[in-house]
Amino acid sequence: MLMITSKAQDESYERELAVALELAREAGAEILKFYDEPIRVEQKRSAGGIEPVTEADRAANELIVHRLARKFPDDGILAEESVDTAVRLSKRRVWMIDPLDGTTGFIDRNGDFAVQIGLAVDGESVMGVVYQPLADTLYWAARGRGSWIERPGLETTRAQVSGRNILDQMRMAASRTHRSARLDMVVEKLGVKEEVRRGSVGVKVGLIVEQQCDLYVHLSPRSKQWDTCAPEIILTEAGGRLTDLFGQPFRYNALDVQNRNGIVATNGAAHAKIIETIAPLLKQFGREPIDIK
Repeated sequence: MLMITSKAQDESYERELAVALELAREAGAEILKFYDEPIRVEQKRSAGGIEPVTEADRAANELIVHRLARKFPDDGILAEESVDTAVRLSKRRVWMIDPLDGTTGFIDRNGDFAVQIGLAVDGESVMGVVYQPLADTLYWAARGRGSWIERPGLETTRAQVSGRNILDQMRMAASRTHRSARLDMVVEKLGVKEEVRRGSVGVKVGLIVEQQCDLYVHLSPRSKQWDTCAPEIILTEAGGRLTDLFGQPFRYNALDVQNRNGIVATNGAAHAKIIETIAPLLKQFGREPIDIK
């Protein structure tokens, strides 16, 4: 018997999806207006340090935030290029917006960037859209509705992760730029033999839902809630899992927006085994779970 334990589980999010899908495409079109022009890069100070930002980031952010505030005036909004306030902390429903995830990929013009629009209800990711403007590839999902992929000229297809569960046979999605000696140790410990290096959390999760990869490990404590909210529901509705490095679920709309405990995204088949395998290394690195509030 199906047990409904919260209002969030009993909603289809049809209107939210329709708005988010439209906004993702519009924001993607706005971003591409800047793609073939000289890109003016600025450096901004954030909770995670110094990061690049461009006019495209800000234009996409303004478009999305303005429309969401008009369409859903009672919801909270946490967006990368907007000033954060405590108002959202009193809201059950909060939109998590990364208008241009993978700014470095945009600057380098390698295609590894995406618009990410997620919705969290009572701290859980329930709806998400990730759109890659250059490839015109759209991933979307809502709780209980599955995960879907749209490409031009093709039928919309339901995403389903792979069933591979032997660690040394799994392919890893890895960052193009954020490489460290510690991650090399993780890769060796897992026995991973193949990697696909891409930018953007959303792009890497897309590789997993399309069965091109099976896992992704992000050791850094510097990713933010807007990096993972939309990708998480897309991955889980495709049969995968996304947790922190210690196997704990993400809780969204926290005061601290950083994912200080890192990220592990997998096809779900060997998630617990991966967490167990990297645990001794995390201890060696001096990493302990941080209580994020």
